[in-house]
Amino acid sequence: MPHRSVHELVDQALELVLAHDMSGFADLWAADGVLEFPFAPAGAPQRLEGREAVREYLRDYNDTVDPREITSRTTHTTTDPDTVVVELEIAGVVVGTGKPYRMRYVAVITARDGRIASYRDYWSPQAAAEALGGTSSFAGAR
Repeated sequence: MPHRSVHELVDQALELVLAHDMSGFADLWAADGVLEFPFAPAGAPQRLEGREAVREYLRDYNDTVDPREITSRTTHTTTDPDTVVVELEIAGVVVGTGKPYRMRYVAVITARDGRIASYRDYWSPQAAAEALGGTSSFAGAR
């Protein structure tokens, strides 16, 4: 596999999300890569360890949300060439209701050997609950 920079990984990750390929998205992770949700509410995972844990977590993502467009994106480089901070907004549709879905995210992503080693996803559980129509539905918004 060719070595990918963290910028290339971000580009590919967003393409896969829009293509509804969450398994492909998980394939971008290192075998021991970590996905963290610092603002996860009680009862939701705060840390996933390993590519297969990421894959399982995202397995039903597209049953809840149909992402259709990246409406904004800003990538900030850091002093570490393998780490970026990405601010983005994704628009789509809530599958169960057909209502519009818009979520903002801030992610701190670190690459190692052409794979995602660390992905800290700062999304708002409150905004997800509102978009999905209630607090019991937010888990699939990720």
